Amino acid sequence: MKTIIHNAEIINEGKRFIGYVVIDNEIISKVGESAPLQALISECDEAIDAQGMLLLPGAIDDQVHFREPGLTHKANIESESHAAVAGGVTSFMDMPNTKPATTTVELLEQKYDRAAQVSCANYSFYAGATNDNMAELRKVDFSRVCGVKVFMGSSTGNMLVDDKDTLRSIFSEIPSIVAIHSEDEAIINRNKAIYSERFGNDLPVFFHPLVRSAEACYVSTARAVELANECNTRLHILHISSAREMELLDNAPLAEKKITAEVCVHHLWFTDNDYAQKGNRIKCNPAIKTHADRQSLRNALNNGLIDVVATDHAPHLLSEKQGGCFTAASGMPLVQYSLVAMLEMARKGIFTTEMVVDKMCHAPATLYRINKRGFIREGYYADIVLVDPNASYVVEAKDIKSKCAWSPFEGERLHNKVKTTFVNGQKVFDNDTINTNIRGQRLTFTV
Repeated sequence: MKTIIHNAEIINEGKRFIGYVVIDNEIISKVGESAPLQALISECDEAIDAQGMLLLPGAIDDQVHFREPGLTHKANIESESHAAVAGGVTSFMDMPNTKPATTTVELLEQKYDRAAQVSCANYSFYAGATNDNMAELRKVDFSRVCGVKVFMGSSTGNMLVDDKDTLRSIFSEIPSIVAIHSEDEAIINRNKAIYSERFGNDLPVFFHPLVRSAEACYVSTARAVELANECNTRLHILHISSAREMELLDNAPLAEKKITAEVCVHHLWFTDNDYAQKGNRIKCNPAIKTHADRQSLRNALNNGLIDVVATDHAPHLLSEKQGGCFTAASGMPLVQYSLVAMLEMARKGIFTTEMVVDKMCHAPATLYRINKRGFIREGYYADIVLVDPNASYVVEAKDIKSKCAWSPFEGERLHNKVKTTFVNGQKVFDNDTINTNIRGQRLTFTV
C-alpha cells in the first residue's frame, strides 16, 4: 500500500513548509517540498490532498496510566489507545502501578502481550521499582523496555521506594531511563497533619497543593538530582510542577543531558484558581499549583530547561473523584486532548507550534532513544497526524474516547482538531472514526 499526502503544511525539526510525504506500507519513503510530480501521485494507491492542514509527526506520550491489569473498570489498553490516536498520540509508555504492579519481567511481558492483542497505538511499558526487586530489574532487556519507574514519594498504588541502598543500586546500575515521581513523603505527611489539626479531615480540594506542596517536590527532586549526579544516572523527572525545581535543571542540548524533565499539559494549562470551577476533576499528584508556578513551567519549556511534554493520563470514574482533599482520587484523563491543547496554547502565542512538535514528538524519541520514530524522515515509521488548524469546537462528553467518559477540558473551546492519524502507515483514525482492526507495534530502543 502506497499513500501520498500532499499540499500539507509540514512542521518538523524546526521547519515549516508546504510539501508532501509518501508512505510505502509502514515506512516514510519520501519527504518533499512544494508540489509532487503528477507521476508520483499516479503511482500511489491513495492520494490525500491535505490543503489547509498541518502535517505533524505523531506525538509520543512518555507517561500514561492505561489501568490494565486490575483497574479496568475505569480504563484499559484498548479504550485508552483509542483515545490516544484520536488525539494524535501514536505511541505511549505506560506506568507500572496496576494490580498487580508491573515489578517482574513476567508481569511486564504479560502487559506487552495484551497490548499486542488490543492496542491501536504503539506501546511500551515501564518496569516498576520496589524496595526489594532489584534482581528483577537486572533481568530487563532495555532495548525492548522504555525504562524503570521509581516512586520517590507515594502516589497511586503502593510502590514507594524509600530504601537508600535500593535507590543507589537503581541509580547506579540501570542502563536506561530512570523516571521518577518526585514528592517527599515526610513533608506531605507533615502538611497533612498540620492542616487536619487546624481544619479537620474533610478539607476541600484547594488544600491539595498545600499538602502536596512545592517544598515536597523540590526536596525530593533535589535529592534525586544529587544522587543521579553521583551515579551518572539517566534521570528523567516526571510531571515537574513547581517554579523552584527549575533551579535544578539546565538548558544544554537534549542529546547532551543526563538529567531531564517532563511537564504535563495540565500543569501548563490550569492553576490553583481553577479548583473553584473544576474541583476534584483537576486533582492530581503532583498538584496543580500557582499562577507563578505555571508561568515558570511555561518559561522553562520555552528556554529548554524542560525537555518533554506528556500527560500523566490517569483515568478515574467520576464517582471516584468525589470527596474531600484526602479521599478523592488523584488523576485525570488527558491523552485525547493533549496535542490539541498544546496547539491551542501555541495559537495564543504562549509557545510556537514548532516547539510543541519538538517537545511532544521529537524530544521523547531522542530522550528515550526510540528507534525510527518521532520525526518525519525518510526510512522512519509513518506515525503521522493531520490537524485542521482552522476548526472551532467545544469539548463535549459525547466525543470522549476514554472509558471513564469525562475530561477536564469539557466546555473548553479549541481551534485545532485531529483529522487523521496514521500509525505505522495505517490510517487508524479518520474523521472521528477509529479503525479498531489496526494494531500498533512494540517500541524498541537503542541502549
